[in-house]
Amino acid sequence: MENIFTEQDKKFLQQRNMQPNKVLGQIDNYRKGFPFVELHEAASLKHGITQLSSKKMDDMVSVFEDFASDNEIVKFVPASGAASRMFKNLFEFRNSYRGTYDDQLELLKDKGPDSVYYFFEHIEEFAFFPDLLDAFDKRKLNFENTLKELRYERVLNTLLTEKGLCYGEIPKALIPFHIYPNEVRTAFAEHLAEGAKYARSSGNVCKIHFTVSPQHMEMMHDHFQELKDTYEDRYNIRYEISYSLQDPSTDVITVDMNNNPLRNELGEFVFRPGGHGALLKNLNELKADLIIIKNIDNVCHDRVKYDTHYYKMALCGYLVFLQEQIHSYLKGLKKPTAPSTKVITNMLSFMEHKLNIRPPLESNHWNKEKKIAFIKEKLNRPIRVCGMVENEGEPGGGPFWVENKDGSFGLQIIEASQINSKDENQLEIINRSTHFNPVDLICSTIDFEGKHFNLYDYVNPNTGFISHKSLDGEEIKAQELPGLWNGTMADWITIFVEVPLITFNPVKIINDLLRTQHLNMT
Repeated sequence: MENIFTEQDKKFLQQRNMQPNKVLGQIDNYRKGFPFVELHEAASLKHGITQLSSKKMDDMVSVFEDFASDNEIVKFVPASGAASRMFKNLFEFRNSYRGTYDDQLELLKDKGPDSVYYFFEHIEEFAFFPDLLDAFDKRKLNFENTLKELRYERVLNTLLTEKGLCYGEIPKALIPFHIYPNEVRTAFAEHLAEGAKYARSSGNVCKIHFTVSPQHMEMMHDHFQELKDTYEDRYNIRYEISYSLQDPSTDVITVDMNNNPLRNELGEFVFRPGGHGALLKNLNELKADLIIIKNIDNVCHDRVKYDTHYYKMALCGYLVFLQEQIHSYLKGLKKPTAPSTKVITNMLSFMEHKLNIRPPLESNHWNKEKKIAFIKEKLNRPIRVCGMVENEGEPGGGPFWVENKDGSFGLQIIEASQINSKDENQLEIINRSTHFNPVDLICSTIDFEGKHFNLYDYVNPNTGFISHKSLDGEEIKAQELPGLWNGTMADWITIFVEVPLITFNPVKIINDLLRTQHLNMT
C-alpha cells in the first residue's frame, strides 16, 4: 500500500508511539476485510472439553496449593471500562421520559427482569440504595414523593449524573454490588475477597493487577486504600495491587464508509481503542508464574463463592499438572541423544489426548526428525486452561476445533463475529455447540527454561473485527484487534475444562444485580 502520510501525520503518529506501517496495515484491513474462521467441529465433552472427576478436582487443588506456596500468582482483571454500559437502558429511558402518565404506560410496559419497570420495582434491593437516599437528602428531595409524582427522571439524574452519585461516569469496579451485614462491597472489593482465597502466593501475598482508564486511576487507588487494612486483617494477607493503562499505541485508526482515514478539526487522524485485544501489551508485561484472568463484573456474593474458589484452584492445579509434563518432555528433547520411537509416540499421544493437539493426517508418514520438530514447535508455547460452561443462553465465545495453517487441528475460542453465518455447514456446527467461555482463564507465559514468552508471537492477526459506528451523525467503520482470549491467544496451547454455571456471574446490565447470586438473601 502506498504511503499516504504527510510529514505532519508522521509527527502525530510518532507522538502516539505508533509505527506508520502498522497504521497502513490497519487501513488495509478495512479495505480487504478479515477472513472468517473455518470451524471444523464444535468442542464437546466427548471431544475437546475435559470433565474432571471429584477425585481429580481434589488432587488438582492440592497440586495448586503446593505450587502457590513457592511461586508467584497474579490475578489479572480487565477493569478499564466505565459503568455507562450497565445503565444504557436507564439512560435511554431518562432521555425519552417526560414525566407523564401516558409516558409511564408506554415506556414501562415491558415488565421483564431486564426492564426499567423491574429496576424501579426492586430499587430498594440494590446495594447502592442507601447511597441513593443520601444523595436525595443532599439535594433536599424526598425519594418517596418523587416516585409518587412519577418523577423517574429525577431518580435517574440523581443516580447517574453529577447531580448525585454520578454512576454513569465512574468505573464499573467502583459500583456497589453486594450487601453484607456490616458492609457494602463494590466489584473491586469482591475481587480482593476472591483473590485472598485463590490468588495467594508464597508469603501470604495476594497480587492483583487491574487495567484501568487514566481518569479512573486515582479513584481506584483511593478505594483500595480505604479497604486495605480491613481486608488484610480479615484474610490474613498482604495485598500488592498494581495498575496499568490501555496504551494509546494500541488504538486503531477509524475510516469513513469508503475506507478513507477520518480526521478531526485539527486535521489529525481519529483513533479508537482497539477492544480488549489491546490489553495484550499489558498482559505481556506482567511477569508471574501463573496468571488468573477474570473480568471485573464476574463476581458473586459470599453465599455462593465456594464453587468459584474450588474450581478456580482446580483449574490452576490442572494447568500446573499438564505444564510439568510439557516441560519434562521439552527438557528431554534438548538432550544430545534423540528420544526413542516409543517416547516420541508417547509424546504425540499426550499432545493429542491431553492437550487436544492433533497432528496433520500425513504425520503417520513423517520420519523421526520431523515428528520431533513438530513436538518442539507445538509444546514450547504459552498455555491456557479455560473454564467452559454449559450453554444456557448466556453470551460468550464458543469452544471449537479449527484447522491450523500447518494442517494440524486444535481448540479455539471463537466469537460469533468471526464465523460466516451464511454458510449452512458452519451454522450446523454452531448449533451443535454445547458450551461457552465465560472468560475464566488460567495462563502460564513461561517456557521450560524459565523465560517469558513474547506473547505477540502467538497472535493470529487475521482474527480482528470491523464494525459500523456513528460519529457526529455520520456512519463510520471501527476496527477491533484480535480479542484477548480469541485471536490474540490463537497459537497458545489451549485446554477446555467444564465448570458449573454458578461460577459465571456477570453484571452486564444493572438488573443483573437482582439475580439471586448477587443478593444477600438474609
